[in-house]
Amino acid sequence: MIKLQNVSYVRLGTADLDGATKFATDYLGLEISHRLKDSVYLKSDQREHSLCYFHGSPADQTAAFEVSERSELEMAASELDRLGHHVRLGSAEEAELRYVRRFIAFEDPTGNKIELVWRPACSNRRYHGERDAGITGFSHIGLCTTDAARDETFWTKVCNARVSDRIGDAALLRIDEVHHTIALFPTDRAGIQHINHQVATGDDVMRSFNFLSERQVPMVFGPGRHPTSSARFLYFEGPDRMVFEYSSGVREIADELLYRERQFPFNPKGFCEWGAKPQIKEFRN
Repeated sequence: MIKLQNVSYVRLGTADLDGATKFATDYLGLEISHRLKDSVYLKSDQREHSLCYFHGSPADQTAAFEVSERSELEMAASELDRLGHHVRLGSAEEAELRYVRRFIAFEDPTGNKIELVWRPACSNRRYHGERDAGITGFSHIGLCTTDAARDETFWTKVCNARVSDRIGDAALLRIDEVHHTIALFPTDRAGIQHINHQVATGDDVMRSFNFLSERQVPMVFGPGRHPTSSARFLYFEGPDRMVFEYSSGVREIADELLYRERQFPFNPKGFCEWGAKPQIKEFRN
């Protein structure tokens, strides 16, 4: 079994690197960690970076997860190859550009680009966002799935994720005590469905709602509160129509023996107990 430690970073292609960088700093509240000719690395916590925008196709999207040992990276490559996934060992130059010591790349059953990384770099500088959005860290990602049952099996049987709850067939998966680190949303494409940053309080969620609304950033869901994770949330669109989420107060599951996964309906009440209605394709029937 592949033992994922946490979600490490996402890489997003964009045709407008300057515009994407301005959004990430001035609106989202991230801090530039490094800037290269065709890439900008942004941080949201103690990691060297958690988001990299690079000049390329917006369809080129990658999610990276950390493993704790080099031997686990090698074991993962062997197991994925045995299961029929094409696995590529990243070059030393590619690893340096990702600020990791070593990584492998492959696609999950839907075709989502995934990287497993060993020894990602931490920063010697404290994160300080360009605007005070209250961000406490990069937290989770939504992934698209074209076959929810198949992909749930991959992440829970090949990898160490566990189902916390489901909304319809959309599985919310944890790899530590946090309610979910991966969310699988049924749709007709591969890609990253949304990117989540935790903020300190519900007040931070509302401050960002007002700040972003005043600047005409498209609001696509919320403010609201998820009945699954209990988090207060706000979803909005960024560059290339990528959906970003702020949330606060996500529940933790400390006792694995006592917790049982729950089933919620795939309708607005399954997504929000305050009555907000999503304008996100993957959240609607």
